[in-house]
Amino acid sequence: MSFMAHRNLRQGASRGFTLLELLVVVVIAGITLGVVSLNAFRSDQQVVQDDAKRIALLLQLTREEAILRGRPTAFEADANSYRFMVREEAGWQPLAQDDMLRQRDFKRSPMSLSMEPPPTEAAPPNTMRITFGREPVDKPFTLTMSSGDSTVLIRADGIGHFAVE
Repeated sequence: MSFMAHRNLRQGASRGFTLLELLVVVVIAGITLGVVSLNAFRSDQQVVQDDAKRIALLLQLTREEAILRGRPTAFEADANSYRFMVREEAGWQPLAQDDMLRQRDFKRSPMSLSMEPPPTEAAPPNTMRITFGREPVDKPFTLTMSSGDSTVLIRADGIGHFAVE
């Protein structure tokens, strides 16, 4: 084989991908797809925990609203959704104009809610209401949220801190 023919043969072989390079690309694509699918299909526990974290932050906000407005505010929930209310002269009114405290649906429903100690104020049937007064100190409580086999606790210490467990 002449030198020129051997040189042309080597140049033609260097134009493609090696098997090792293709294998590395397939492994990287597989890992990326695995991470994306794990994040896309969240477990029921993660979904309930995300709802609980959002509610804990909104409970803190509605407690502060009660102190700032100088009138009671409340968290009210049924099996499918939750909302925030303010006590007006005509009774409890939803905070519909407030984008943060608007009514929302639970991501997983039906949601079972219980509170320890039980709420003292009466609420509509099949509804739970947690009321916050104008005072900066309230009674501590634990709100339990359950959907299917997933359970998450929101603990309130009575002075404005809400922790999700």
